[in-house]
Amino acid sequence: MKREKILVTAALPYANGRIHLGHIAGAYLPADIFVRYHRLKGNDIVFICGSDEHGVPITITADKEKVTPKVIIDRFHNDNKAAFERLGMSFDIYSRTSLPLHHETAKEFFLSFHERGLLNEKKTMQFFDEKSNMFLPDRYVEGT
Repeated sequence: MKREKILVTAALPYANGRIHLGHIAGAYLPADIFVRYHRLKGNDIVFICGSDEHGVPITITADKEKVTPKVIIDRFHNDNKAAFERLGMSFDIYSRTSLPLHHETAKEFFLSFHERGLLNEKKTMQFFDEKSNMFLPDRYVEGT
């Protein structure tokens, strides 16, 4: 019988808060059950996940607490990793999107998609905060 090679990933939780039962039930437990089933069948399976350390939810939490995003990221990455371990999630790798390996891998995917013509380049209008010297993500814009 031929062994299948399988890669399983689960949604990367933002590192801006603790995981909760809804996260576990909706994303991680089903994937974990699937992985354990294939391990029992003898398939070559790898289960990876990690903290999403890029995104507006992290910036919003950092702004509320008047700390840097890195303070928030480090706190919740470690808390969530420990929670997954206590729950017995069977990740082979639980990593961080801030690691150089993740940046290089994402860059390789992007360049491959770009070279194959799978991405469309276009110009768009965006809100800009001159005081903060930054373009504003949707969550920072109120009203119409």
